[in-house]
Amino acid sequence: MSENIQGGSALAQARNLVTAIPGPKSQAIIARKSAAVAAGVGHALGVSVVAGGDGVLLDADGNTLIDLGSGIAVTGVGNSSPRVVEAVQQQVAQFTHTCFTVTPYEGYIAVAEKLNELTPGDFEKRSALFNSGAEAVENAIKIARHYTKRNAVVVFDHAYHGRTNLTMGMTAKNIPYKDGFGPFAPEVYRVPTSYPYRDGLTGAEAAALSLTQIEKQVGSTNVAAIIIEPIQGEGGFIAPAAGFLPAIQEWATANGVVFILDEVQTGFARTGQMFAAEFEGVVPDLVTVAKGIAGGLPLSGVTGRAEIMDSAHAGGLGGTYAGSPVACAAALATIETYEAENLLERAQQIQATIEEVFGALQKTDDRIGDIRGRGAMMAVELVESGSKTPNAALTNAVAKLAGEQGVVVLTCGTYGNVIRFLPALTISDELLREGLQVVVDIIAAN
Repeated sequence: MSENIQGGSALAQARNLVTAIPGPKSQAIIARKSAAVAAGVGHALGVSVVAGGDGVLLDADGNTLIDLGSGIAVTGVGNSSPRVVEAVQQQVAQFTHTCFTVTPYEGYIAVAEKLNELTPGDFEKRSALFNSGAEAVENAIKIARHYTKRNAVVVFDHAYHGRTNLTMGMTAKNIPYKDGFGPFAPEVYRVPTSYPYRDGLTGAEAAALSLTQIEKQVGSTNVAAIIIEPIQGEGGFIAPAAGFLPAIQEWATANGVVFILDEVQTGFARTGQMFAAEFEGVVPDLVTVAKGIAGGLPLSGVTGRAEIMDSAHAGGLGGTYAGSPVACAAALATIETYEAENLLERAQQIQATIEEVFGALQKTDDRIGDIRGRGAMMAVELVESGSKTPNAALTNAVAKLAGEQGVVVLTCGTYGNVIRFLPALTISDELLREGLQVVVDIIAAN
């Protein structure tokens, strides 16, 4: 493909297949990947992307694919969003790096100010920036342990928190995230979560089970932090029953435990609110963010109560690339885009469309076990007909066949039976419906 090709708004918003997927150029590039890249770095769809914008990706063979994954909820404002491109170009031309812990710069501070403003809670806050979601989670745990002088960390069934040693220990699913990579960091304890489709419990009932287990098996005085995703991502886009999160928060506060919400995937307008905590008025002590914060550039953060965040000693937090000036410029432009283009409302519209399309299918196909999520973070759980037995085979087939037809969809779930939808909030209705219909037709035919 030409080096002069432009992504972003310059790309035609239409699916257009000129070769089989993957085409010959993509196949040749992926062959190079096999020879050069470690086998442990997998890929979902064997195409080589050369440009992206809003709801589409352009591959090396000239195929235009509908993107319903957004790089796992990262490009919420669309690939190569105009404000982001302009801000990054300007920052790169000024300086690319100093290390904030050596010579600070205003962009980092401006992002911290925005996080302090936007995250739930009207108390005084502080923020620290990092590079990835896992890094943010790991640092949140460090801060909580330092503040409480306790060791134990409580996590939940179906959780995903990252791929570092500590966060792998916090993550529930073995394959592909943990298998053979241990031993993992100690003092991590897993308790049941709220999974309404499978446990049938109210939020209060599920919370009572979780909290009893914490008290009996860990001991409240040993717990530094409880951390949970307000909608569990890799575990299956599991939205807890109403009342579950508030009950967990209430217990944590009463017992001097730092309550952390992992909003790495749910944050920044993805769910139809700036943060998913807002749906039940949950106010975390600390919140971790990444993915949708910077329009595709690597950036993450921990934001929370000033007294907790300030408890760590000077020099205890940071990293060489943490809060990169280029990523910070992208983040400020990305946040401006969410606000200026009313993308919270757009996320709600996307939810309504997905519920409409799959709700219609569910009436005639009982393999659509559950339709759940919020905003542009929606999922369909596939099961065997006449039961709730996970149907991973159908799920994998749908993802594979959709890719071959030019629609990028992602799977997830502890049982490998969930199709998740994470389109850019800037995707058009027409493109969204076309992509969803491809998935519907594949399910119906299989």
